[in-house]
Amino acid sequence: MADSSLVSLAPRVGRLNANLRAVTLERGSVPYAEGSCLVSFGRTRVLCAASVETGVPGWKKGSGEGWVTAEYAMLPRATRTRVSRERSQVGGRTQEIQRLIGRSVRAMLDGFAFGEFTVKVDCDVLQADGGTRTAAITGACVAVHDAFAWMVATGRLAESPVRRRVAAISVGVIDGEPRLDLDYEEDVRAGVDMNVVMSSEGRFVEVQGTGEHGTFTRGELDGLLDLAVSGIESLDRMQQAVLAAPLPMPV
Repeated sequence: MADSSLVSLAPRVGRLNANLRAVTLERGSVPYAEGSCLVSFGRTRVLCAASVETGVPGWKKGSGEGWVTAEYAMLPRATRTRVSRERSQVGGRTQEIQRLIGRSVRAMLDGFAFGEFTVKVDCDVLQADGGTRTAAITGACVAVHDAFAWMVATGRLAESPVRRRVAAISVGVIDGEPRLDLDYEEDVRAGVDMNVVMSSEGRFVEVQGTGEHGTFTRGELDGLLDLAVSGIESLDRMQQAVLAAPLPMPV
């Protein structure tokens, strides 16, 4: 019998430009976390674990409001050559990515009036082959959704503040052609590289686009956004399917 916590898409056949890589969302993958998801975009694998903590950052104390934040890290051999752990200081790229993840998952809520709790989602890259930040956002959405559902199930909240899902994907121009969900080899060759985050309501959360080795026209931008929307709609259907199963409770 198939595990209802595991939903996957078929792999892209022949790397067709408008196809995602093989995508998997494995819900409840960390048994001790209030919410978790192991997400795979092709050979990129990110473990997302959401923890509920009593209390909020100092600047929110006494407000009666909660907070949602994220941390991101890459294991030393997640890449083809070993990278050192960021022990004493988080690097600029890591800060950029974890802030992006935090902004994205906060877009799931309409506000923070759920009491002085902090939901912290840790996104750890187990294996990197391009698209680690977009995979992290897509998996973090599932983990954060379940962390709030756990708070409701255990009587900490009367209702979940989650109002929508979020998902993200990369798009780019490779050899003059737009392509969805870039792996590492495509990413390093991309003339244009873009990361797009959207909500399940069809609204953009964030768009990061760069002409890595050239420029792009308004028409090319529109085409890339259309491609991203189609990919995110597929990811959102996967999130819906995996979240339809009963809530996995932590150990």
